[in-house]
Amino acid sequence: FIFSEEFLILPTTSCFMHLKDFIGNKILNKINEICVCLSGDSCCNPLSMGAIKKMVEEEIPGIYVLSLMIGKNVIQDTENGFFMDVNEQVAMVCGQLAQDPKLKGGYNAMGFSQGAQFLRAVAQRCPSPPMKTLISVGGQHQGVYGLPRCPGESSHICDMIRKALNSGAYTDMVQKHLVQAQYWHDPFNDDLYKKHSLFLADINQERAVNETYKKNLQLLDKFVMVKFLQDTVVDPVDSEWFGFLKTGQAKETETLQESVLYKEDRLGLAAMDKAGKLVFLATEGDHLQFTREWFTAKLLPYLR
Repeated sequence: FIFSEEFLILPTTSCFMHLKDFIGNKILNKINEICVCLSGDSCCNPLSMGAIKKMVEEEIPGIYVLSLMIGKNVIQDTENGFFMDVNEQVAMVCGQLAQDPKLKGGYNAMGFSQGAQFLRAVAQRCPSPPMKTLISVGGQHQGVYGLPRCPGESSHICDMIRKALNSGAYTDMVQKHLVQAQYWHDPFNDDLYKKHSLFLADINQERAVNETYKKNLQLLDKFVMVKFLQDTVVDPVDSEWFGFLKTGQAKETETLQESVLYKEDRLGLAAMDKAGKLVFLATEGDHLQFTREWFTAKLLPYLR
């Protein structure tokens, strides 16, 4: 399968929910009941979310599927993946999860591309219903500093986004109205990033330590992160394992374990690592490219 522009969610014996984004996906999975909710740049595209939905239905018989739209129609759903405040999207999803009686026992979540960090925000901000396992497939947990290749149907939109990010990613207008700016991480302007990033700097505890975020994330049983070794979309690719560029330059990277975030354990990741809750997986291929066999063997076991 090759995925480029969506993201998913799943509950604990299995439910899919899809938060809207331009390169992301999510899956939710519920205990004793399988349900799947989908939403994204194209909530109903049979070549992306539809393909994942069908595959999981075949591998986990009896799954219930619910398509979740961020907006009143497919067009709004697509636009919101580019232009709707991520914090508002996360709040909308949290509200819907809380109102779904089928998820009371908890759920597993799988996020593709930017959907992964959006789902992590759900785990940190909304502990009820409880997320059990979070699987991040090509997510950018330390953000991105570049948009080297924007695949899929929306390449013209990506060209516009690239220009906006280069000219003023941390201005109020761009931050509020451009999703990708909300996880833009400029190593040359670390102070600007920490002060003005509306989404990523907050969920990564850059300004202050929110003990609730830290406590909630550590409630996860597993946090699985998948890196694509030939990724030409995510820059730097180390962000898929929570690593990033060292501050003040754009060549050398550091791992999660080498970062201040880990050494000071500002988010609880060091404690989770020591407890065996962090799982780092790598696969050959470009962004979101994997086979059904790999997906079934490596990821589905965390959803069963």
